[in-house]
Amino acid sequence: MTAGPSAIDPGAPAPGELYRDPVYDGATDPTVVQDSDGGWWMFYTQRRATHSDPGPGVAWVHGSRIGVARSDDGLAWSYAGTLEPDSDGLGLRNDGPPAVVDVTHWAPEVIHDGTQWRMYLTEIAGIPSEWPGHARQIVEYRSDGLRTWSRRRPLALASDRVIDAAVARGPDGRWRLWCKDEAADSVTAMAVSDDLESWRTDGVAIGGRPHEGPFAFELGGWWWMLTDEWRGMAVHRSADAVSWERQGGADAVILGESGPAAAGVQIGRHGSVLMRGERALLYYFTHPWWDGSELADADERVHRRSAVHVATLRVVADLLICER
Repeated sequence: MTAGPSAIDPGAPAPGELYRDPVYDGATDPTVVQDSDGGWWMFYTQRRATHSDPGPGVAWVHGSRIGVARSDDGLAWSYAGTLEPDSDGLGLRNDGPPAVVDVTHWAPEVIHDGTQWRMYLTEIAGIPSEWPGHARQIVEYRSDGLRTWSRRRPLALASDRVIDAAVARGPDGRWRLWCKDEAADSVTAMAVSDDLESWRTDGVAIGGRPHEGPFAFELGGWWWMLTDEWRGMAVHRSADAVSWERQGGADAVILGESGPAAAGVQIGRHGSVLMRGERALLYYFTHPWWDGSELADADERVHRRSAVHVATLRVVADLLICER
């Protein structure tokens, strides 16, 4: 049995939470990088979880900008604003609540290519009130300093229903982009590039149970990919970042623990990994006060709120271990 709303204090911190968005309390899909001065930057989808009138249906999940937070140590975070459109692309602003938008921004992936920063951002026209029937595309942006981003081009990928980009350079020196392809029953599709300029699609990387939010990284002599199954994260292992084997069988996940809504401990969702020497930090989000109801249609805004958490990953006997 879950606790009723009277037992929930959404103004209090959830157990273990690292960061909450101060505008709409809807920080999701976090990605974290460090700049050349050692400063920590978090980019995330700023869902409109507590907006007073976001629109019907799932409009509250759309109409989002990319929120930005800053930190000196990766633990204490301060809101820095949102990436707002300008004549060139996107610029960081913090001069009040974001305006109503005509393009939804989701799930930023931010990498450094050795020369400059690149962002792979999901864009959706308008503010859809339903899930189906709306094209999604992944668009590349570039930046020298993480504050301003020039818009380059949409990428030609597996379909016009792709979201949640993850990009990494594999052991063969080639770049790979993984994404959720909703036109293929929500599995992870892959594209390959030699130079980050031209991409070719390369089939399905992770099939099986529907999922989203792929993220690939190297740790302990293996490549690993995490995918969000909405009940925890599946773990996949590879020697070459091309062929993947699931860890623990079809039902195994990490961060699958959940408890009563009032306890504030819920399953881990869509995140990213930042390497710190031999340590791997997994930044992910949860809905701390979700009661198990259909979240997308929830009328009670407390269930929509989200919080960013961090866990440590390590490899033991060729298995990926997650410590919440």
